[in-house]
Amino acid sequence: MLSEVQVEGVYRILANEMPGRTRGAKGPKGQPDAFRSCISCMLSAQSLDRNTASAARALFALATTPEEMLELDDRAIAAAIRPCGLYNMKTRNIRAFCEALIAEHGGVVPDTRAELLSLPGIGRKCADIVLSFTFGKDVIAVDTHVHRVCNRIGLTEAKTADKTAQQLQDRSPEWALRDGHFWLIQFGKRICSARAPKCAGCPVNDLCEYYAASRGS
Repeated sequence: MLSEVQVEGVYRILANEMPGRTRGAKGPKGQPDAFRSCISCMLSAQSLDRNTASAARALFALATTPEEMLELDDRAIAAAIRPCGLYNMKTRNIRAFCEALIAEHGGVVPDTRAELLSLPGIGRKCADIVLSFTFGKDVIAVDTHVHRVCNRIGLTEAKTADKTAQQLQDRSPEWALRDGHFWLIQFGKRICSARAPKCAGCPVNDLCEYYAASRGS
């Protein structure tokens, strides 16, 4: 892995090269409140964005609060979210999430990672996305782009996205936490793509472990 000084250097370069958090940034999936953000994250598991959006629209046309959601029977929820796949499992998770949210938090989505992770159906990625987008917390949420980029460069050395997230939390300078998620996603899409990374023109190639290895350095 890169040293602490090198990690800071990568972030400094990305901060200059990438736009970061834009004014119109919305997530997850542009939902207007924390409850619908959590549900949308749950729906997005192993689902294409367009299918998640279709499922979310259909479901939120029926219910927009945990109380309303629990008034629906499982068949209605499953039918609404069918486009996103795994709809029976996701239906069970949604019901368990709503029940726990009401029982433990009065129906109000909590704004700490520990409390979010204690709720059924909420994993580290979902919790961090909700914290970052909905609550405006300084958190680097890790999706597939961020996981790939961080382990390719050497910011982290982890086999899972959750472990990457923890290493980023431990190793990133505090000033980079607010926009780090956006810099890394933008970098992953524009330059450090999965199949054909643009290494020769990459602004961080002098620090990148993958680039050094590819050149036999």
